[in-house]
Amino acid sequence: MFWFDKKNPDVIFADNREVETTLCDGRSLVVKPDIKMDFRDMPYEDNSFKVVVFDPPHLCHAGTGSWLGQKYGILPRDWSTYLKSGFDECMRVLEPDGLLVFKWNEDQIKLYEVLKIFEVKPLLGDQRGKTRWLLFMK
Repeated sequence: MFWFDKKNPDVIFADNREVETTLCDGRSLVVKPDIKMDFRDMPYEDNSFKVVVFDPPHLCHAGTGSWLGQKYGILPRDWSTYLKSGFDECMRVLEPDGLLVFKWNEDQIKLYEVLKIFEVKPLLGDQRGKTRWLLFMK
């Protein structure tokens, strides 16, 4: 949702789902990744990318058919293991000195809880608002 150019040839857009629907307010929602995959098991060699953007679902719960759930996805009950596996996999595919950009919204799970499970401190990030952007270096 934050990309300026979803057709940028230098970017591989990945998601574990494909969605084409109309939201409850009439807006169209299209999730059409270049590759459909699980971020915990990427089909790429170690050290493949200079930059990885990790934008996992951030909701633990949402109402049935909610537009937030449809748009962003919903975390499984064991969200900490799920996110840790995703973070570790993102780091695996990064080149040495590569950058991992992590986007998180703390509406339901606080950022400090997520950072505890990553066990790595970010280099930098914003300190305000609910949606947070952090930068890690491999």
